[in-house]
Amino acid sequence: MALAKEEKKEIIKKFAREKGDTGSPEVQIALLSMQIDKLASHLKEHKKDVHSRRGLLSMVAKRRRLLSYLQKRDEDRYKSLTKDIKLGK
Repeated sequence: MALAKEEKKEIIKKFAREKGDTGSPEVQIALLSMQIDKLASHLKEHKKDVHSRRGLLSMVAKRRRLLSYLQKRDEDRYKSLTKDIKLGK
């Protein structure tokens, strides 16, 4: 259920603020969003997979904390990121 190397590179390339940037909030949020989407589709098929559900909840919480941090630091970056990732905020 992990992201493939190519997918990860594309996400990093799209959301990086500068060359070699892998740790900015935008990149972290984008990677978490893709992982959350994959895991959510897995859980639709495997409804009794409690361990993966717990991991999903942890990822959602981490993404929420990162989004909150980004919103406090730079509102414009937050708005553009939520529009790019298509979050309902």
